[in-house]
Amino acid sequence: MSVLLTTASRGRQEILLHPVSADVYRAFLASRAGSALAPGFLQYPSWAAVKEGWHARLLGWGPGTGGRADELSGVALVLLRQFPGTRKYFAYLPEGPVADWADADLDSWLTPLLRHLRAEGAFAVRIGPSPDYRRWDAAGLKAGAGPGRRVTDVLDCEVDPLGAAVAERLRARGWQRCGGDEGDGDAQPRFVFRVPLAGRSVDDLWSGLSQEWRRNIRRAHRSLVEVTVGGADELPDFHRLLRITEERDGFRLGRSLDYYRRQFAALNAEEPGRMRLYVARHRGEILAAHTMITVGRRVWYQTGASADHRREVRPSNALQWRMVRDAHALGAEVYDMRGVSSVLDPGDRAFGLLRWKLGTRGRVVETLGEWETPLEGTANHALYRAFQMYLARR
Repeated sequence: MSVLLTTASRGRQEILLHPVSADVYRAFLASRAGSALAPGFLQYPSWAAVKEGWHARLLGWGPGTGGRADELSGVALVLLRQFPGTRKYFAYLPEGPVADWADADLDSWLTPLLRHLRAEGAFAVRIGPSPDYRRWDAAGLKAGAGPGRRVTDVLDCEVDPLGAAVAERLRARGWQRCGGDEGDGDAQPRFVFRVPLAGRSVDDLWSGLSQEWRRNIRRAHRSLVEVTVGGADELPDFHRLLRITEERDGFRLGRSLDYYRRQFAALNAEEPGRMRLYVARHRGEILAAHTMITVGRRVWYQTGASADHRREVRPSNALQWRMVRDAHALGAEVYDMRGVSSVLDPGDRAFGLLRWKLGTRGRVVETLGEWETPLEGTANHALYRAFQMYLARR
């Protein structure tokens, strides 16, 4: 189905939204226009194969029929989840759509998307706009840590004007930020940690690490910790260590070994080497394993796991240093260490992961987070309220 929207008030041509093939979708993301929009791995077709229980749609904006990548100006991977007992769907665009968020006229492409999804049977939509909102340097956060403190209590931050503008435009159109300013309603992490790589040499990256990180990496080297790129055969070891890490650090991802096997197969089938599993061995035993995902000039450290014993040989520091260097060698502009807590209280267990990542002297970035809106119609609004109650009871 194609949806037509006239934008004569701005002198634009009509914008069409089309279903597109996976090949056309990928070709657009690989093009100069697509790369400029900085797509994340959650908006690639392969992610649809990872998410069981969802129906996927690949959509593209452009003047033609959707058959050519060079006619597109943006794309969207939409995941549809059926609401129990109905024929209606919740539409989710993880960290998407891949569109021009700098366009002051969001309606020119956002309205066709909503109309299309309503016609598909969606009662509500959740999106994840790509612009950043605020950023904090590691030094300021370390200095600002204290009892009861949070990242947002540190005033020394950089506000992204585009992110602030997009937030206001979405609010003006009735969108709600999931979880409000606290962000506890987001499915994807709102606060992430990023290490800039562009314009830096490996020596620069080394000197940028904290003394503790450099000391731990040297200790791993002296202890003969061996870091290698593993494969699917090491995924059971990774998953076993992940369960240990979840128990130790007090969190629960709840993902099965089959989930990671499916992810590893799907992402690497789309692009060989897109997902890598790094393992650290000591005396022949795997003590830590981390996953890394690469898309264009962006690299993500996705998930890390480590054993409870022999932690003194610092396998995780050794893994990260190898991964940072590999990301740099791939030409990545940023090494994204993904989610962190906004807690700055040293007495809170959640602060431990952030403290560890601060040692790379990167920065905490607050993204715009995720935004939701019910679609037009009394029934859709009622179902959206019921959906929110359903989630609250889970």
